[in-house]
Amino acid sequence: MIPLLILVSLLAFVAGELLLKLAVNKFDGVPPGDPERKWAVCIFAASILSMSVTFFVNLGLLQKLELSYLFPFQGLSVIIIAFTSAWFLKERLTPALVTGVILITVGVILVSSS
Repeated sequence: MIPLLILVSLLAFVAGELLLKLAVNKFDGVPPGDPERKWAVCIFAASILSMSVTFFVNLGLLQKLELSYLFPFQGLSVIIIAFTSAWFLKERLTPALVTGVILITVGVILVSSS
């Protein structure tokens, strides 16, 4: 049950970040009253809902697990967000970004193994 909750927390956080970026992109240059703006508000609300799920699931997980065990899993969000934003939002993965993601991943592995 705990691995499932960790996965739900991680995926809800990633979804919240991606939806927030999508909503901000849609708000850019859309005048008030435009139907596209209502769609952006719905995406923004979904982002807040997703991040709220993450918050409350993490509260429950912190009651059961030590922070030093839970935190490395949250570090995986950097990797997932980088690659899903490239896939869904068509953002570019530069060599510097990929190098940064790899360094963060190595750091998360080192912290979790100590």
